[in-house]
Amino acid sequence: MREITKITPIEYLKGIGPKKGELLRKDLEIQTIGELLHHYPFRYIDKTKFHKINQVQGQMNGVQIIGRLVDIKEMGEKRSRRLVGRLADDTGTLELVWFRSITWIKKNLQLNAVYIIYGKPHMFNQTLSITHPEIEPYRNTDKLVGDRSLQPVYSTTEKLKRIGLDAKGMQRLQETAIKTVYKYLEETLPSYLLSQYKLMPYSEALRAIHFPQSQEELQEAIRRLKFEELFFIQLKLLHNKQLNTIRFKGHLFSDVGEKFHAFYQKKLPFPLTNAQKRVIKEIRKDTRTGAQMNRLLQGDVGSGKTVVALMTMLLAIDNGYQACMMAPTEILAQQHYNGIVELLGADLANIALLTGSTTAKNRKIIHAGLESGEINILIGTHALIEDKVQFKDLGLVIIDEQHRFGVEQRAKLWRKNKIPPHMLVMTATPIPRTLAMTLYGDLDISVIDELPAGRKPIKTLHYFEKSRLRVFGFMKEEIRKKRQIYVVYPLITESEKLDLLYLEAGLENLAQEFPLPEYKISIVHGKMTPKEKEFEMQRFVKGETQIMVATTVIEVGVNVPNATVMIIENAERFGLSQLHQLRGRVGRGAEQSYCILMSGNKLSKEGKERLSTMVRTNDGFEVAEVDLKLRGPGDMSGTQQSGVLELKIADLAQDQNLLASVRQIVINIFDEDPKLQLPKNELLLKYINVKPSAITWDKIS
Repeated sequence: MREITKITPIEYLKGIGPKKGELLRKDLEIQTIGELLHHYPFRYIDKTKFHKINQVQGQMNGVQIIGRLVDIKEMGEKRSRRLVGRLADDTGTLELVWFRSITWIKKNLQLNAVYIIYGKPHMFNQTLSITHPEIEPYRNTDKLVGDRSLQPVYSTTEKLKRIGLDAKGMQRLQETAIKTVYKYLEETLPSYLLSQYKLMPYSEALRAIHFPQSQEELQEAIRRLKFEELFFIQLKLLHNKQLNTIRFKGHLFSDVGEKFHAFYQKKLPFPLTNAQKRVIKEIRKDTRTGAQMNRLLQGDVGSGKTVVALMTMLLAIDNGYQACMMAPTEILAQQHYNGIVELLGADLANIALLTGSTTAKNRKIIHAGLESGEINILIGTHALIEDKVQFKDLGLVIIDEQHRFGVEQRAKLWRKNKIPPHMLVMTATPIPRTLAMTLYGDLDISVIDELPAGRKPIKTLHYFEKSRLRVFGFMKEEIRKKRQIYVVYPLITESEKLDLLYLEAGLENLAQEFPLPEYKISIVHGKMTPKEKEFEMQRFVKGETQIMVATTVIEVGVNVPNATVMIIENAERFGLSQLHQLRGRVGRGAEQSYCILMSGNKLSKEGKERLSTMVRTNDGFEVAEVDLKLRGPGDMSGTQQSGVLELKIADLAQDQNLLASVRQIVINIFDEDPKLQLPKNELLLKYINVKPSAITWDKIS
């Protein structure tokens, strides 16, 4: 007979078979018995208490009662058809009501039999009732693993419910799985960690998460499984980070040379903030070690990341190397190019711009200049990773808005040199500390958490549609002061006709309120060609138009210090991160800037929290923390990171302290035993050596 273990395909579990197995694969991505056991309950029904009927009140959340079914009958016709039963105990009676599956339920209920029922009570026409209660025959001999004190509830699907895998069916399935493989469950953590941090053994934790005997046992199981999940993620990330340091030799930037000093002393237009100075010191330290730098630079919009990037590029040039910067859009690449040329002038570096729009003639010149070493700095888009682009000696790669590039695109820049260049990846999207430790735990992280001196905080206001005329009046006041205004409409995808029509309707209203020739309006949206977008944006940048009507294409890439007002229409349709990015388009100059959030009157609870957060704070990291709580890590991180964040039980929004302590535990382990060669770390080495590196316990049990 085949031995049934955690890695056994799910259809071999008793009661499953090929049909149910295929549906579990499709609907819940459960392929093995191990994956079933890690399909944890999302809540528990507390069945430790039984109520008498005379104790039940209409406002209670859920009650469990043992009673005799003394009456059952169908009532009403067609849509009002329902099944009504009467449950009695020695203190009174209450109604049980079903509107669905009436024939099946009636067939399976037995008059005068004793049942356990569970549900939420309510009062209707002075009668106490429970609609669609959970109901099962009462037998004193009934026992599930754990004594049924807390009943697990599992997520399932309509298709699975139709083949018997509803909440009760999933519970029975988990009971079978636990009984089948319990004695084969091997410990996954070293014994010294279990004793040092008072962690429940793995097999007990897995049994208790499904069938806890008490609230205390459930909490211990949750703590153990969260610890394990976060521990192995950090083990893999920090191991990769350590490997990169050992495996990849880096260029030595030993000198702070003439160009760096010349820029810092003569051309820097404003004093560096303490945060910028700290980050430059961290980069300086990295590039002197002889190992490849891999650093993530976080900083809010306008915090001065570009200046830090530029000074790092000068450091590379002073040491005889070339540098490149890759941006996700032509607009942003052009902006970086213009800004860096303006800051450096012509005497400190030879700078080139390479994008999809670069002509064939100019491409040849750029390719030759890179190979000869004549070009010191190359700024561009995805065009930088083309095979034809070859450098004489690339020492530094800077990637802006890194979440828009895949891992493979970044790797192509690595391969532009025999010795991999130092990597500095930047983002203006603040990342919560827990998310950064999980997504980018193999990178060193720098944060610019300080805005340049003299910047006034942006005032954020929320108005409903009824205040439209007031907002129009405010816009006219700002235009009279020679200021400029953004008006942004939501566009979920660039091909959505509904949104485009909505933008056009809004534009029509604005055109009536702000008529030519007194007012001029630019329009930018995703349906336009790059040339059309660039033409309209340049009109706004040059001050030829006072209002820029746009979709979110202006979220990244436009820097207009004279723009002081950002109006976001239907703000409730935007995510918090996007709202914060849009707000960052203003506040670039010395004048007071404003972000006005326009919304409909009906807001969801989440919508209210998003808008109130924006009004309350300008702190991007606080905004990001709220966003993490509202949306979860998967939505924030993007599809390319989804494999890292398929967390089964840990919650990055709630488990920040646990994650921080687990990461430190892993750091301490590697400090003591860098290659995990001590006998006590045998299990950890076994996990590290698993290929591929997916976080799954099936591979090691």
